[in-house]
Amino acid sequence: MPISDINIHTVPTHVGIIMDGNGRWAQKRNLPRSSGHKAGMAVAREIIKAAVKAHIKYLTLYTFSTENWKRTQEEVGFLMNLLKNNLRKEFEHYKKEQVRVCVAGNIAGLPLDVQKEIYDIEKESKDFNGLTLVFAINYGGRDEIIRAVKKMLNDTSFNAEKLTSESFKAYLDIPDMPDADLIIRTGSEKRLSNFLMWQSAYSEFEFLDILWPDYNQDEFYKSIALFQNRTRRFGGYSTGNKNE
Repeated sequence: MPISDINIHTVPTHVGIIMDGNGRWAQKRNLPRSSGHKAGMAVAREIIKAAVKAHIKYLTLYTFSTENWKRTQEEVGFLMNLLKNNLRKEFEHYKKEQVRVCVAGNIAGLPLDVQKEIYDIEKESKDFNGLTLVFAINYGGRDEIIRAVKKMLNDTSFNAEKLTSESFKAYLDIPDMPDADLIIRTGSEKRLSNFLMWQSAYSEFEFLDILWPDYNQDEFYKSIALFQNRTRRFGGYSTGNKNE
């Protein structure tokens, strides 16, 4: 589906994507898993461009979960290098399109060279005013909530009597990030896998059989169009307007 077939004025503010299927894509082609990750990174690049064109404000990509450390040391090392190199390689594009880069997750648990690249990119792009691109790295939704609670308890100004769901957001990894309107998962699985647990309370979901390296901009715009045809009630009742 081309971008001309979606209504730019009613696109979701925040889209989250669980990019699943790199390994299976490579296995089907008798290729090493690293080939699947490389192909998946290329697709991520195209979807970022698609989100910019569609004037989406926030795009969160589930890049490396807290559970992914269970993979082989070789694969984890490859992924860390791929992430680090890609952040720097893509910076000129981010600068041109004014893409602000943020990272959600336990950054302190990453290799030092990856941490440095993250801090540098975040600092260099902090004043960009286009798409906010969030890489969820060493990220788990439950882990984010636990770390937020620890920050809150260590905050000397914290007042339990004044705690609300809105004030709690100040302790999350990216406080200004709105809840996810739409979460897309490729790879045929139908679960969140610990992704954006706090931010997905009223998300719309789309689960696709497509493996991530086979995903493309047309499929992304199709997902946006389907979102625009849903009625969101947020626990209330419908007046007939879509996405109210």
